[in-house]
Formats: sequence, C-alpha cells, structure tokens
Amino acid sequence: MASAPRPLVAGNWKMNGLKASRAELGKIIEGAKANPVACDLMICPPATLLESFATVALGSPVAIGAQDCHAEPVGAFTGDISAEMLRDAGASAVIVGHSERRATHRESDADVKAKASAAARAGLMAILCIGETREEREAGATLARIERQLDGSLPDTLDAQKLVIAYEPVWAIGTGLTPTVKDVAEVHAFIRKRLLKGNERTGGAVRILYGGSVKPANARELMGVADVNGALVGGASLKAEDFLGIAAAYR
Repeated sequence: MASAPRPLVAGNWKMNGLKASRAELGKIIEGAKANPVACDLMICPPATLLESFATVALGSPVAIGAQDCHAEPVGAFTGDISAEMLRDAGASAVIVGHSERRATHRESDADVKAKASAAARAGLMAILCIGETREEREAGATLARIERQLDGSLPDTLDAQKLVIAYEPVWAIGTGLTPTVKDVAEVHAFIRKRLLKGNERTGGAVRILYGGSVKPANARELMGVADVNGALVGGASLKAEDFLGIAAAYR
C-alpha cells in the first residue's frame, strides 16, 4: 500500500490583513522554525500582500498561496488577476472554488475547473474547494453534491503536484460547528474513491484537506481521520499561535 501523502496545513486569510500583518507572518515563520512539524505549511493572504509575504517567507518553512485567479493568462478583465501574475508575485498555489466565491460570485463547477487548469498552466498548485450546504446535508444529499462538484470541477488530467482537494462543509465555515469524525471520514473516503477511479496512482497521492471551524482544540482528532491529509484553515490562521497550534497535530 502506498504511503499517505505529506500533509498540508494552509491558512486562508480571506479579506483580512494590512502591511502590518507581515509581523504575524513573521511569528508563524519563526514558530515553524523553532518547532518543526511533519507537514507543509502555507499562508494565503489577500492579493495586496502576496508579493511582500512571498519576500518575507522566501527560504522559510512557510509557502505563500493566493485566494483566487482568472482562467485566462491575460486580457481585458478589469480587477482580475491571472494565475501567471500570481506566480510572478511569488505564489506557489492558489485556492479555487471556495464556497464563498461559488455563492457570492456565482462560480460554476465549469468556472472552477477552468481556474484549476489555469493554475496548472502557470505552474501553481490548485487547492480546489468542495462542500455541501446545511440543507443538502439534512436532505441526505451530501455525497451526491460532492460527486457533482468533483465531476464538474476536476481538471481533465490529475497531477498530485498541481492539485489539492479541500472538503469544506459550507455550514461549518466560520460557525464553530463541525461534522462528526464519522461524517468527515465518510466524505473523505468518498473523495479518495473518486480520485482513485480517475487514476489509481495519482488519485492516491492527491492530498485531501478538511476545512470548517478547524482549531487547535479539534485539530488532532480531525487530522487523525483516514484520508484527511491536512487542513484548510480560515479565521484560526490569522493568529500565529492558533495556526501553529493546528499544525502541531503533526508533531
């Protein structure tokens, strides 16, 4: 049996952070150096901080990612940023298909697939987000929703170096609510099975992250679930102590 992929703990800062936030990134970097963990670490700041964060993090244990990209490399798309631009600014990854963008920007699975493919084109790793609403979970439609999102959002070619899946139950993001360990295990096993169906070797190497009210108090239990290969962390990633406390699940 192939060994489990190396875990990744990534922080999505969303629309938070100013220049002064470089000090918090510095604390994360220093903490990661002082107390190494057996996982990869990444912070995804807003685009305004991307280049400066990449400069601060250069040569450190912390990679820098972005939060979204346009599917096209260049063009008349006012306000958008291409994957190539993100790479040029120092990003090594980009989040695509986050539930907040699927909802407020009405991004379809096809849109997300195009962005994931753009990330690969630019040499970035795509962190592709999927997840169900509370209504879908209560209706017993979680796995059907996950299957539709995977079928519609996955790029045509799976590359474990260019793709990470993040399962984030929409109803758990920022609410303090979390699914049971059994619920998480069921969904992650389902995702893994779907990935293996596409390509057995690559499908086993793609990391599947859990996100949704992850915090230091529940990280070890959640990260111990089969086929959970790390976490996509929201609010708890804004403070070095909390973010590193979650990563400590891999110490």
